[in-house]
Amino acid sequence: MSMSKGVVRVLKDLVIKVQFDADMPELNEMLFVDNEAQTPLLVSSLDKGDIAVCLNIAGDRSIKKGASVKRSGHSLEVPLGNEMVGRVWDAMARPIDGKPQLPKETLDKMLKRPIFRPNFQNTSLASRPDEILETGIKVLDFFTPFVKGRKIGIVGGAGVGKTVLTMEMINNVATGSGALSIFAGIGERIREGHELYKTLEENDLLKTTAMFFGQMNENPVQRSLIGLSAITLAEYFRDDQKKDILLFADNMYRYIQARNEVTTIIDQTPSEGGYEPTIFSDVKALQDRLASNENGSITALQTIYVPADDTSDPAVQMIQHELDSVIVLSRVVAAQGIRPSVDIGASSSSLLTPEIVGERHYLLSVRVQAILQKYESLKGIIAIIGESELSNEDRDDYHKAKKLIQYFSQQFNVMEKRTGIPGEHHTREDTLKGIEEIIV
Repeated sequence: MSMSKGVVRVLKDLVIKVQFDADMPELNEMLFVDNEAQTPLLVSSLDKGDIAVCLNIAGDRSIKKGASVKRSGHSLEVPLGNEMVGRVWDAMARPIDGKPQLPKETLDKMLKRPIFRPNFQNTSLASRPDEILETGIKVLDFFTPFVKGRKIGIVGGAGVGKTVLTMEMINNVATGSGALSIFAGIGERIREGHELYKTLEENDLLKTTAMFFGQMNENPVQRSLIGLSAITLAEYFRDDQKKDILLFADNMYRYIQARNEVTTIIDQTPSEGGYEPTIFSDVKALQDRLASNENGSITALQTIYVPADDTSDPAVQMIQHELDSVIVLSRVVAAQGIRPSVDIGASSSSLLTPEIVGERHYLLSVRVQAILQKYESLKGIIAIIGESELSNEDRDDYHKAKKLIQYFSQQFNVMEKRTGIPGEHHTREDTLKGIEEIIV
């Protein structure tokens, strides 16, 4: 059956309005302009009966008014398979690592799925025991355990070490678990993407990692789609190949920014907080797909940029609600030279329970948090009356807290080449023993 054709009527930046005289395309359907580039368009909404409002994914400026547009009959699809591993792709699964596209015969044989999927997938966790993945990073393994099939967020402002911490976790967890890693670079700096690629290459981790990049230089349409493309591949490996997947997303706030920019160019009225009107459903739809089922698990580590260091920002708060553990990086801690610059008081985890980490770890964490909270309140008193005026017990706890803060600082393996200082890796057992030596 031949599909109806459309005609380009309006060109406004990345928005292309196409008029159809017969069958209208579906939402999220791919259209192709009848030009030399076969420019891909994505149907964003349907307007006034016969107008399809489309997004110019590739940002192609050669489209002209009156150009003919043909329907594809399918949504934006990405090829799925082992061939995607070890490479870097854009939102449309085109290679951006300087290597050639996969041969046509290979692509033709590969399974393809739309990146827009329904959210009502079977994601039962009932049959899966909680399995802790050790990161080798003392402060994280102790306060915010990394549990297979759950979601962890690294929250912080600009320049406090979110990407470096992510790189260290990819290095440590991916090496130790042998799991397949998928990385989604959403709206971050090109330099950071390049550094990550080089780090994975040097540590022989590229062979088990597929990377999707929609960096700062890309248009907002690509940046808003890149996470969906990466998740679609993760779902394939989980469901079809029954594998456990590590999914790293840097940066989830940039996804919201990209969606914001897209809704602005299609003239949607923003919500009260200044964000796009569909922010809640967009984030929920994305996060609900980062789930586990009886086939396998997707363990997600996401970074969340905090605009102007304001953790009360509605978008930041909303993403945090979707996470099992939240690691907060603080500028104040970073200024003290402590790396990773984790604000222990502000970080939290619903996974720090006796059932998951065991009685010993849980009781230790309660004691350590009590000592560190006491330290915060004592700091103000010491500033006024001095340390010598404290009771013996208070002074003892104050010194224990200082030792603990120093203990939780450690050197990273991924920074070894830059700093010349060897990286550290600590098992959870080592970490618990070290803490017991300080506080017992």
